[in-house]
Amino acid sequence: MKLPKEITNGFLIFLGIGIYFLLMNVLGLADLFYLRTLNVFFIFWGVNRTMQMNLREGETDFLSNAISAMTTSVVGVCMSVFGLLVYSYARGGDAYVKTLSQTFMFGGNPSVPTYCICLLFEGIASSVIVTLMMMLIWSNKYAAD
Repeated sequence: MKLPKEITNGFLIFLGIGIYFLLMNVLGLADLFYLRTLNVFFIFWGVNRTMQMNLREGETDFLSNAISAMTTSVVGVCMSVFGLLVYSYARGGDAYVKTLSQTFMFGGNPSVPTYCICLLFEGIASSVIVTLMMMLIWSNKYAAD
């Protein structure tokens, strides 16, 4: 059974983000909030890969490509947030979340679920933005109506 390209590319986004954050943690750079924002490049890469696959398959309908791109990015974001949830509890739960950068999103002391829910909303918002940007970039490749 072959998985749909949206799930495959979403999983690749998850792997990229996961490896990136683990590498940042090993190198001691996890507290630098501006490096945390670079994970959006993995979402761009995964969505671009889906768009290229759609074009190679002859799929040129704008709406179906937009849905495909959005599905890819949301799958990647959801898997990444779930991975963070598991990783946070493995590293000590709320105590681990307190060690994360305070300037990134929160002031105060968020719990693991609160942190993950907020990251999920932020990730879905970035998924919409990435999808719109990629659709603008790829718009000349689709048939005009």
